[in-house]
Amino acid sequence: MRHSLLNPTRRAFLAGTAAIGGSAMLGIRPASAAVNWKKHAGTTLEVNLVKSPRSETLIKYLGEFEELTGIKVNAEATPEQQQRQKVVIELSSGKPSFDVVHLSYHVQKRQFEKGKWLADISGFLKDPSLTDPSLTEKDFAEAGMLFAKDSDGVLRSLPFSVDYWIVYWNKELFEAKGLKYPETFEELVTAAEKITDPATNTYGFVARGLKNANTPVWTSLMLGYGAKPIVDGKINTESKEAVEAAKLYQRLMTKAAPPGVSGFNWAEAQSAFLQGKIGMWFDGVGFAPPIENPEKSRVVGKVGYGVMPKGPAAQAAGTFGDGLGVVEASSKKEAAYLFCQWAISHEMGARLLQAGAGVPFRQSILEDQKVREGVKMPATWLDAVVDSGKVSQLALPVIIPVTEFRDIYGVGLTNMIGGADPATELKKATEQFAPVLARSEG
Repeated sequence: MRHSLLNPTRRAFLAGTAAIGGSAMLGIRPASAAVNWKKHAGTTLEVNLVKSPRSETLIKYLGEFEELTGIKVNAEATPEQQQRQKVVIELSSGKPSFDVVHLSYHVQKRQFEKGKWLADISGFLKDPSLTDPSLTEKDFAEAGMLFAKDSDGVLRSLPFSVDYWIVYWNKELFEAKGLKYPETFEELVTAAEKITDPATNTYGFVARGLKNANTPVWTSLMLGYGAKPIVDGKINTESKEAVEAAKLYQRLMTKAAPPGVSGFNWAEAQSAFLQGKIGMWFDGVGFAPPIENPEKSRVVGKVGYGVMPKGPAAQAAGTFGDGLGVVEASSKKEAAYLFCQWAISHEMGARLLQAGAGVPFRQSILEDQKVREGVKMPATWLDAVVDSGKVSQLALPVIIPVTEFRDIYGVGLTNMIGGADPATELKKATEQFAPVLARSEG
């Protein structure tokens, strides 16, 4: 899908500005006058995006950016797997066809760093003629800055949208058992097991059991034990904490989850939760729209949205995310930076959030009362988003072979649902993964 707005008509522009006027009550702010937005008028930018509701939102409003800056934009949005392969081939060649690139931090961060594919934009961020004064490092959730900076602390991208993992919980099933939302892992297990009643096909907990997809469930639980799977390049998956997190995963998925859960990805887990027979579902924050849609869901108005309960060592919301970067090989870096800044602006972030298309990394957008009034999701969902941002931690290791990591440990986790011993499975997976990690950093 390519999109080009070379000559936006005056009528389209006026319609756009009228729309902005109407949006003022939803907290959408106009672009800062301090920035010299027209500095690169006449430039044409090539932008490479992943096809998603987030890129659709950007493409929908491209005409406004073109009118604001005089920069023409050709934006291409392709499906995720295809886009990842294409950008790696082009960036490796040293002659990419694009100036701006979308990256999935939790999969591509280390690979992009190692390839030195993204420009240093820290100077641009500090330049008042290029950057809106409201855009500061402090405005991003901590995980956003961890993602956006390289291992030397240099800013290489702007955090675009974040996915915190939260707990969706069925208030009706909780009330029936006299339970309140769990504050700790221990309370989570107790609630899950109390709600479970196979005779009525009711289960207390569901999450991903399918190999590869299930690995972030375990790594998110690990954060609550104060541990991460890889620390300073060394594998930490046989530690006491890693084993305890795996045992907790096994207990929830065998004692409180529906039959067949080892074949569940997010779609199957969502489908089960929407039927109204599941107490809690643990997954990414972006699944509220179908839950609140009466055509798809039997639980409209019955769902609570909760921050991940506290583990024995910490309360942590597993965090994933996407960013937009200026390509090092581009000869139009300042213009490309202006596009990235516009894409994550207060205005565009508000639109993203209000459409339920994504969650911006910028806390000021999430906490803006006017923006909140325009959000279609329940206020408790937004509260869970904001509070997760305060305890966000990266849930997957920042390594090149993330897919192999998820595959290898995912098999072990699926085996645990079948009754295998967690410590034994983690030992096997660690032995298998060690050479893969070593090769990737070689």
